[in-house]
Amino acid sequence: MKETALVVCPGRGTYNAPELGYLKTHHADRWAMVEQLDALRRSLGQVPISELDGAEKYTPSVHMTGDNASLLIYACALADFAAIDRERYDIVAVTGNSMGWYLALACAGILDFEGGARLVNTMGGMMHQHGVGGQIVWPIVDADWRIDPEKDKLVSEIHQEVASLPDIEVHISIHLGGMIVFAADDKGLKWLSERLPKDDRFPMRLMHHAAFHSPLLDHIPEMARAANPLADFGAGELSAVDGQGKVWSPKAFDPAAMYDYTLGAQLNRTYDFTRAVQVAAAEFAPDKIIVLGPGTTLGAPTAQALIGSDWRGLSGKTDFQARQAENPVILSMGIADQRAQVVR
Repeated sequence: MKETALVVCPGRGTYNAPELGYLKTHHADRWAMVEQLDALRRSLGQVPISELDGAEKYTPSVHMTGDNASLLIYACALADFAAIDRERYDIVAVTGNSMGWYLALACAGILDFEGGARLVNTMGGMMHQHGVGGQIVWPIVDADWRIDPEKDKLVSEIHQEVASLPDIEVHISIHLGGMIVFAADDKGLKWLSERLPKDDRFPMRLMHHAAFHSPLLDHIPEMARAANPLADFGAGELSAVDGQGKVWSPKAFDPAAMYDYTLGAQLNRTYDFTRAVQVAAAEFAPDKIIVLGPGTTLGAPTAQALIGSDWRGLSGKTDFQARQAENPVILSMGIADQRAQVVR
């Protein structure tokens, strides 16, 4: 009997030095997908995906920029999606984090493979050229991945303080499980770096990231709609849960409404990944949650989102790790032993 699965798609920042060669290592048998993307890139005078993945060394100034990273991650994630053993897993829904929403649209069949590639590549280049500001990540959970009331209170205080400071902009970009991703202009980034408590890792500035999912990108939707046709958006084959926690059921929505959200509020308003995971888990009650590669960074936020809603009685990090050791709830395809449980 098949197990049901929710698929979670990664966003930017998930293809790092350890992932170099991900396509060559895991998807040599799906190279036609890569060649299709290479053809798109060559037609636009861009570095082919196979060349980025096959580079001798990982170069942040090349591999992390939006114009290169976006389609590289798309290639890895969509190839991973195609590799899921459908005789073992019945995929009931998809969701994703930030740019992962575009990937979720392709996995759900709302965009076909080529349409998804065009959207991801176009938006990656647009953000690289026209994005402003940046992002800072800060955790709001304790050591056991439960929301820390004091840290949560501080986020509210920061929101109130910023409202009285007319010369800076700071917004909540993403609710990312146990973390808040702030979007800010240059002055706001400096202010946040000084205002947030420090430890050995945080607050963490995300390199090569603009102020995604905030009003600082209010100039982007009009450009995005001019560059991406509504005709690419269809009725879909799988349910998709967006960054507001809305469920888009196949053939039960107007593609124009999906287009308006994807190239509207999804770009310049807060993306609530936490809510997306919580709604998807509650609505579809999957046996497993499969996190597509590349990378392994989205597993913890997904688990933290589940803990935050007490999903199936999950009480914290210790409890989650014990369950993972016994019978994994989350299977990250960027982790070798978990990947082995997903692919044929």
